[in-house]
Amino acid sequence: MNLTTSVSFDDTAIAFCSKSNAELYKLYLLFKMMNSNFLVKVGGGLLNTAINLHLPVKFIVKKTVFDHFCGGETIEESERAIQELSRSNIGTILDYSVEGEGDEKSFDATLAELLRTVEKARGHALIPFSVFKVTGLIDINLLQKVQDRQDLGVAERAAFERGRDRMNTLCQRCHEANVPVFVDAEESWIQDSIDNLAYEMMARYNKERAIVYNTYQMYRHDRLAVIQQDYATAVKEGYYLGAKLVRGAYMEKERRRAQAMGYPDPINPSKEASDKLFDEAMQFCVEHLEGIYFCAGTHNEQSLYLLIELMAEHNIAPNDKRVYFSQLYGMSDNLSYNLAHAGYNVAKYVPYGPVEAVMPYLLRRANENTAIAGQSSREFGLIQSEMERRKKQQAA
Repeated sequence: MNLTTSVSFDDTAIAFCSKSNAELYKLYLLFKMMNSNFLVKVGGGLLNTAINLHLPVKFIVKKTVFDHFCGGETIEESERAIQELSRSNIGTILDYSVEGEGDEKSFDATLAELLRTVEKARGHALIPFSVFKVTGLIDINLLQKVQDRQDLGVAERAAFERGRDRMNTLCQRCHEANVPVFVDAEESWIQDSIDNLAYEMMARYNKERAIVYNTYQMYRHDRLAVIQQDYATAVKEGYYLGAKLVRGAYMEKERRRAQAMGYPDPINPSKEASDKLFDEAMQFCVEHLEGIYFCAGTHNEQSLYLLIELMAEHNIAPNDKRVYFSQLYGMSDNLSYNLAHAGYNVAKYVPYGPVEAVMPYLLRRANENTAIAGQSSREFGLIQSEMERRKKQQAA
């Protein structure tokens, strides 16, 4: 059986099939602005200040950058994005992107909202995953103390156990609803604590299939070895390993802290080293698919082409539910839409939350677009190509 499927990430007709001419032009203007480092840094800072000062700019933000990168302010408002993606066989991962205030009331409120995303996904073929950050449920200082093996006081131990109970409540609900959930990766100085909680949940809820997926940031030089060990542990203890592979999100912060505190930098020495490790991790997952469910969360075209080849080599059907591709909403539609058109499992992260609360997320997205070598230029070029293609088609 030949499972090789032809995919071209240059096919702009498929990539922008969901956009009208007016929407495409709006996209053109947005990415033209984001192509400028100066405009992103200065404009982003000004917008953030204006919102903090309660100046009347929310409408502008919501109709531009928020509208492009987020589903809405609520789950209900995100329905438009869910339906838009579903028309091209792309799933939605509702990502509650409000950064909590770090107190018990905030943690409980976050749990309640996350449970709402699970209920939305229950029996909903268009929402294949839920997602959460452990720091939305447990105090980051407690996670760090546990990782550093510091003794917790009575009140601290009780607070940590409440956080673990919140995480268990969420994972249990996901298991009952048959909705897999991604545990987001965070900073290295709390990641061991997060990993250990994820392992505990996997051992509990991944007996029949992977419900809980841990996230591996492959720009960390030790992560392939960690995945391999985690797989061995899962096999030994009789559960499936759920793995989401990403390159990473905290590189500059990680390097600054390592330098300031005098410990070895946990990040790979080069982008090429991170790319190599990411690709090796994908290969390991494909070669051990009998015990692993995984998601390749990447905007890197070469890694995606490699995964397509690996799946074909190992006779893994494009729609095998053990393998998913994922990108962020509003980014790399040429990847998501062309993969889905070829029959692969694709899901977009669709952030939602109040505009003012999601601003830190939006500013990170804008900065990442300009920081990733060629990312915004590549997207801008594809938008221009599709506009030109449509002009020629109309003139013919």
